[in-house]
Amino acid sequence: MRHYSSSRIDLRSDTVTQPTPAMREAMHTAAVGDDVLGDDPTVKQLEARIATMCGKEAALFVPSGTMANAIALRCHTSPGDEIITAKNSHIYIYEGGGYAALCGASIALVDVHGGLMRPDDVQGAIRKQAGSLSHYPDGTLVCVENTSNRGGGACYPQSTLDEIAAVAKANNCAVHMDGARVFNATVATNTPLDRMVRDYDSISICLSKGLGAPIGSLLVGSTSFITQAHRWRKMFGGGMRQAGMLAAGGLHALDHHVDRMAEDHARTTRIAKSIDELEGFSVDLSTVETNMVYFDSTVDATTIVNELSTAGVDVLDIGPNSCRIVVHLHVTDEDVEAVIDIFKSLN
Repeated sequence: MRHYSSSRIDLRSDTVTQPTPAMREAMHTAAVGDDVLGDDPTVKQLEARIATMCGKEAALFVPSGTMANAIALRCHTSPGDEIITAKNSHIYIYEGGGYAALCGASIALVDVHGGLMRPDDVQGAIRKQAGSLSHYPDGTLVCVENTSNRGGGACYPQSTLDEIAAVAKANNCAVHMDGARVFNATVATNTPLDRMVRDYDSISICLSKGLGAPIGSLLVGSTSFITQAHRWRKMFGGGMRQAGMLAAGGLHALDHHVDRMAEDHARTTRIAKSIDELEGFSVDLSTVETNMVYFDSTVDATTIVNELSTAGVDVLDIGPNSCRIVVHLHVTDEDVEAVIDIFKSLN
């Protein structure tokens, strides 16, 4: 493993990344102030930088991706509204039911194909109370996750992103992109970030996954939206004081860790193809576009996880016979070859 001494190859998530030595130095020397009072210059710099990159007016630094999504959902909905999103989406599966607890909203789940929603299915999932004798909730927000985590790290084609946004707006819905790994998507598709998110009202971007910063996410949108988001950040307990040290990690990541994601993607493809060739294992290679491999096994997942762990490789089980591998900035070519050899030894 690159950058820090470890006898293990940790492929559980790209959230296991640690600050590189250069990032630690940038954090150590960062100018700081009280961000709750609006005084932290490094936080301001990060927020302005990401807003410009997205082609939006403003951004807000928050502690986590889950909080960024929660704030976005709360800004875009009122209690009793309905959120339309993929059945495999992070906001539905992995955020503790926050859409219900914090927004008082119901959720309409959309089928996925190759891990991704289709515009026609989004259209069919939007309900409005008008004309329903008030039986239905008001669908007011469509959420898209790009890349799709449970979709195997797959990226939405730009035409599909545009069409889903058009469907949302035609139905008087806001549209939010959970862009936790949006830079993986921009690198994999060679699409500028501002073009990718052009038609989206808000975007959440995580710094602590593939970008390799230790903490933090950003919520991006219009000035009026971010003003409202600032209030909800306060109410959700997300205000931080001298947060410039964390923001400096994010700035360093934007400068040094975006283009290199192509290396992660190439290593991921190498692992995916090798696993898929092994008897007893299968990978949907059509979804392997970025830094994730979801594989199925004829042996139960717990056994696979334990056998890999004994051999020094850590992965996550995500179903009875399914596991996930995530490649990140600490994984080297030598690690990839070691992982492939270990998988071969399981047969």
